[in-house]
Amino acid sequence: MGHFSISDQPVKWVNFRLPLTPRPTYYRPPATCLREGDLVLMRRIDELYLEHPWAGSRTMATLLSTPDEVVGRKRISRLMRLMGIESVAPKPGTSKRHPQHPVYPYLLRGLVIDRPNQVWAADVTYIPMAKGFMYLVAIMDWTTRKVLSWRLSNTLDSRFCVEALNEALSNFGTPEIFNTDQGCQFTSEAFTSVLTANGIRISMDGKGRCLDNVFVERLWRTLKYERLYLKSFDSGIELSRELSSWFSWYNGVRPHQSLKKRTPDQVYFAGLPEKKAA
Repeated sequence: MGHFSISDQPVKWVNFRLPLTPRPTYYRPPATCLREGDLVLMRRIDELYLEHPWAGSRTMATLLSTPDEVVGRKRISRLMRLMGIESVAPKPGTSKRHPQHPVYPYLLRGLVIDRPNQVWAADVTYIPMAKGFMYLVAIMDWTTRKVLSWRLSNTLDSRFCVEALNEALSNFGTPEIFNTDQGCQFTSEAFTSVLTANGIRISMDGKGRCLDNVFVERLWRTLKYERLYLKSFDSGIELSRELSSWFSWYNGVRPHQSLKKRTPDQVYFAGLPEKKAA
């Protein structure tokens, strides 16, 4: 017993034990799976966040709860992490930095910004859809409000941000300063190395200071209330087409009061030297 021989040399049996899978694994969905009603709740969180960026999970839970249905803080916290948003209110220990993700100083305080390609800014936002959600990054010229490039992604990583950055640099040259928040997409080596390789000075918002990147925040509010909240998108392709149409309209048709009722394209190209404008 224990072996079977078909020749002079016995062949031993080896017992292979398959790894046991914990029983809860078969029944409990992954932590990133959405429950029933989560997409509706995420849409409401996004709307409230545009109005009250200082609100954390506790405040959000209070605002979203009703006498008939109480929304738990843990659920709100989970969805906010999934959406990639957090309260801009200062938190304890925010001065501690990860050694692999350096944070650069904010360079725009007191600076007169009055010409195209002097300062660019970027930000990422959550986009609700009929059956899921995506993330959108946009790169904007600070003075003229022109959206230079944008990208959609279904994951919150740095790759789509780098693609948008490379497209803007290829089409519009290099700015003097590039300003972002302290999100991991923008503090990553993949993103900052492109800026430093092009001789661009890096500026980052102070922790808990949403107004440091106020023009991109206004862009998100305009985009969502004027277009995205009015429709429901079933696929990324459909959403991408809608965004392409809207950004073309925003840059070339929509007048801005802050630009003396001119469009971002008019102000941007009028402010460039003749060779660059051509």
